[in-house]
Amino acid sequence: MSIHSLNDQELVSLYIAGNHQALETLIRRHQSRIFSAIHMVMRDRATAEDIFQDTFIRVIQTLKKGEYNEEGKFLPWVLRISRNLVIDHYRRIKKMPPAPVFINEEGEEVSVFNTLPAENDDLKIEQTGIKKEMRLLINQLPDDQREVVLMRLYYDMSFKEIATFTNVSINTALGRMRYALFNLKKMIGEHHPELSR
Repeated sequence: MSIHSLNDQELVSLYIAGNHQALETLIRRHQSRIFSAIHMVMRDRATAEDIFQDTFIRVIQTLKKGEYNEEGKFLPWVLRISRNLVIDHYRRIKKMPPAPVFINEEGEEVSVFNTLPAENDDLKIEQTGIKKEMRLLINQLPDDQREVVLMRLYYDMSFKEIATFTNVSINTALGRMRYALFNLKKMIGEHHPELSR
């Protein structure tokens, strides 16, 4: 039987038993999916490659310590490690990535903050002078909500992509976004009522 025909769990067991080709097979099998998920968020290829390498260093360390217990769920487990490393990266540099700007039909630059989705459009955010304040408010959100806001608004990821990357259902991703918007609206009302309309 070829090593390539083994499933992920069998390959993990082989690697733990000392077969290094098993790990190489696992990496080749999933590298495109994992790197794409990281690169989708990081956008910078060099940083994405660093996080991809760090992900597999963490995978190897965990397997060697005998701490892997995600039977049959190797890919979601590795994606969770990569997601945590992405979050750690942003915590380490202590800043949000710059909000993308796109050109509208009139040829004007428009901030992503102008397109912040809200129920009944009752959360409106002006572009001028409040980007810094909004980033501070976003930083105050719980981790899971801040993560969805960052992926959705800063990187224009679909909720399907967010759900896949964070290993949750689409409904959970949507729910986190709703809670995030509710909390942002509440914080704006309490601390920056001039931004509410």
